[in-house]
Amino acid sequence: MYEAFGIVSSSGRNIYVDGMQDFRPIGAFSFLGRYRVIDFPISNMTNSNIDRIQVYINNKPRSIVEHVGTGRHYNINSKSGRLQLLFSEHNNNNDIYNTDISCYMDNMESLSRMSHPYVVVAPSYMVYSIDFDQFIRTHIESGADVTMLYHAVDNAKEAYLTCNILELNRQKGVESIGANHGNKKNQNIYMDTCVMKTELFISLIKEAKKLSSMYTLADILKANCGTLDIRGVAHKGFFASITDFPSYYDANMNLLDYKAAQELFHDNWPIYTRTNDSCPTQYFDTAEVKNSVISNGCQIEGTVENSVIGRGCVIKKGAVVKNSVVLAEVTVGEGVHVENEVVDKWARLVHEKEIVSPADQPGYIRRGDTL
Repeated sequence: MYEAFGIVSSSGRNIYVDGMQDFRPIGAFSFLGRYRVIDFPISNMTNSNIDRIQVYINNKPRSIVEHVGTGRHYNINSKSGRLQLLFSEHNNNNDIYNTDISCYMDNMESLSRMSHPYVVVAPSYMVYSIDFDQFIRTHIESGADVTMLYHAVDNAKEAYLTCNILELNRQKGVESIGANHGNKKNQNIYMDTCVMKTELFISLIKEAKKLSSMYTLADILKANCGTLDIRGVAHKGFFASITDFPSYYDANMNLLDYKAAQELFHDNWPIYTRTNDSCPTQYFDTAEVKNSVISNGCQIEGTVENSVIGRGCVIKKGAVVKNSVVLAEVTVGEGVHVENEVVDKWARLVHEKEIVSPADQPGYIRRGDTL
């Protein structure tokens, strides 16, 4: 294992998930009923024997702090390891100065104390599995200054519109970094994941701050494409970028496909999360469940089809939940039909009998609402 520490970065100002992000950052979003989105980058790091991790938070920290805690549930070495939560002084969603560079500058003292020669930066809003040990090895063997992770897609016209793309030469060198404007279907989506020497990382942060208070890490890397040796490494397997409401819904629904789930979850690569000791889900005689993920602690009397159901939900007799993502502690009353919806925590759907949105425009039911 190479000496490296990990950084889990917060989402940028151009990223916003309508409704859900009013209550918590994307890293704290419930995912597939059991996990939070931030569990994936942290688990990738700890599985790769990176046990010094800094998690940067730029707004609404409570949910992340409660979930991550001291990091003990991520299997971090209790003697040599440490998970550190660091905060930004610019904490408004629409603040043009609320960038990852700003957050790093606010915590430069903590960054400067890291003695590891390499740093791996990964986002808190993307879901994928990767062995960072192999990623660092590839970077060192190539002799590059920076190595960036990308995922080749064929649907960039309608998806990943808030992501950056990489233009590569035949040797996988990064020639440019730019925004995805949706003008080509085949693109190399930059996964906001990179590795470099720690001293270079710190110097780039300081350079970015001098050039512009609005610069991000991607911006300063883009500005240095002509002077630094920047390489790209392709990622294979499941990849989801949760940067807007449709992408959150699609990421959950896509993993109902068993083959897709196998690309993300591996026997030798556990995804750690905060445990929740609750009883097994109870299925009544009237329950009918098809192609769904049901978390612990639920009571299912009605019909659930092609849906993700979070912990502690109650689906009453005669209720139908279809093509929906239901977060924890939701009650769906008798005879209520819910379809193509994301239902936030603690909502009670007991009065309205038909709550159905178009299949191509899933709806959102706010946290704690009663309908």
